[in-house]
Amino acid sequence: MRYKIALAVFLLFWGIMIVRLYHVSIKSNFYYQKLAKENIERKQFIKPVRGEIMDTHGNLLAMNQIGFSISIEPHLKAQSAMLESVVDTLVASFPDLNKTVMMKVYEKNNSPYNHKFIKVVDFIHYPDMMGAYPKLSLMPQIQIEAETKRYYPYGKYCSHIVGYTGRSNEKENKEDPVVNEVGKVGKSGLEKYYNDVLQGELGHEVTKVTATNQAIDILEKEDPKDNKNLKLNIDINLQKMIHEEFADKTGVAIVMRTNGEVLAAVSYPSYDPNLFVGGISSKDWRALQEDLAHPFTNKFIHGTYPPGSTIKMGMALAFSKAKKGILDTNEFCSGHIKLGTSNHKFRCWSTWGHGSVDLRKAIRESCDVYFYNKSLKVGIDAMAKYLRSFGLGVPTGVDLPDEYAGVIPDKAWKMKRYKQPWYLGETVIASIGQGYDLVTPLQLVRHTNLIATSNLVTPHMVKQIDNKELNASISPVSFNPYYLSEIRKGMYDVCNTRKGTGFSAMGSLPVIVAGKTGTSQVTSIPQAAAKRLKEEELAYFHRSHAWITTYAPYEGPQYIVTVLVEHGGHGGSAAGPIAADIYRWLYKNGYFKNQE
Repeated sequence: MRYKIALAVFLLFWGIMIVRLYHVSIKSNFYYQKLAKENIERKQFIKPVRGEIMDTHGNLLAMNQIGFSISIEPHLKAQSAMLESVVDTLVASFPDLNKTVMMKVYEKNNSPYNHKFIKVVDFIHYPDMMGAYPKLSLMPQIQIEAETKRYYPYGKYCSHIVGYTGRSNEKENKEDPVVNEVGKVGKSGLEKYYNDVLQGELGHEVTKVTATNQAIDILEKEDPKDNKNLKLNIDINLQKMIHEEFADKTGVAIVMRTNGEVLAAVSYPSYDPNLFVGGISSKDWRALQEDLAHPFTNKFIHGTYPPGSTIKMGMALAFSKAKKGILDTNEFCSGHIKLGTSNHKFRCWSTWGHGSVDLRKAIRESCDVYFYNKSLKVGIDAMAKYLRSFGLGVPTGVDLPDEYAGVIPDKAWKMKRYKQPWYLGETVIASIGQGYDLVTPLQLVRHTNLIATSNLVTPHMVKQIDNKELNASISPVSFNPYYLSEIRKGMYDVCNTRKGTGFSAMGSLPVIVAGKTGTSQVTSIPQAAAKRLKEEELAYFHRSHAWITTYAPYEGPQYIVTVLVEHGGHGGSAAGPIAADIYRWLYKNGYFKNQE
């Protein structure tokens, strides 16, 4: 037994000795070899210049201001006379600088192992530096380097599209070596989605240095790859015009070519992205967060709303695919329906009803009962299946980050979400875009384009990346041509006949427009209410959202225009005039081909 213990102690001792010997003679050798090399060679990364973003006419939407950063040499003792003198000189040259902050930044990054100058001032504008440069450049303790700062000339007009850059955090620095060196990263919008393109690639320079870290020879140099610009489909002049249309409203307006090119996308109210470039103040951030109109929310991809009657075209086509011949028969509308023995009334918007209703009339006069009855013959699962294939309740694939999917519900969805079964009444209200139905405005644009062209497109903001054209993504969808024609005729009627809900706004335009209005309720109507209150009589946040979604020209569609006015009441009266002004602007500015 003693022999075994002695042997174990002997083996343990020599095991420790061998491990220690390996660490000292081999592993540490790599470390000290690397350290020695760093003492004779210095590798400095060269930061690329971030690419710029411009609209379709070349107007700069995101640009770089030229300026300088200031760094102080390392290894100065904290609170020493030399460090104090250097920092005092900087404050004397630029009175807006904060001495306490600069001292803290320097002390945090100063270390015996750090041989790089420590940046204490991120950005000084070019004109401000010119007067101080001769004096500061003579001080060996100070290093002045060219720097750029992001600037958004059009501010609030396209902030939800372009987005903004901000200081990178520790996680972002670890994930991307370029971000780690630059210290800035796209935080939202195109700045975030295309960050890898815009930020470019690092260059570097390897120099031989003396023991005092003075460069004596350049051993290797590679220039950065930068200025990878984005050119958008967006027309900033159209964007500004639409923005002004929403001066006393909140909501969304989107203009898209039928190939998916987005010409304008306004989410109102908006915010100034320049607030975020150098770090937003707590006061400004609190103001954005507490604003009930949600200016920071990108409503065209992050706002989800009941689509209301604007879903009816797609719903009719879903019926046709789910059950052959279902659209060939009329439905009789008396103003409401009941299910089984229940006394609950599912009401049409028309108290008196619409009488006998065919497909075209159902779209033109937006008869709810027509869709109630058809939905009961088809069922929610089939409705949901086809609506999703038409682009509703699924992301559009637009080139913006974190797009929301919305909801087109079915039985499985409700069971998973609420652990409850599906009821027939929920099928009925889903058929007119209410209940659990939620879509983004951009989904509705894409859906309207499908009705107009039979093509499911992927919306895209960017036209060119680094001067290379982007290819449009277009997927044809087959429909019964007769049904599709009748639906389009119904949409024509909405905007061009006196019974159409959009006629007052859209009936006298220089181009022929087809469309559909929608009034999506945000509160339920009590069964005891014989007659619902007018929208203007309701409290603001109880008023319905007002939709209109359109395409033009009616023959040979070129553009989709969709407008949502939050709590606006009726689509035709609240959203229609904005859509009409957009078409007038497009016509006036030569957007319609072959116009007289």
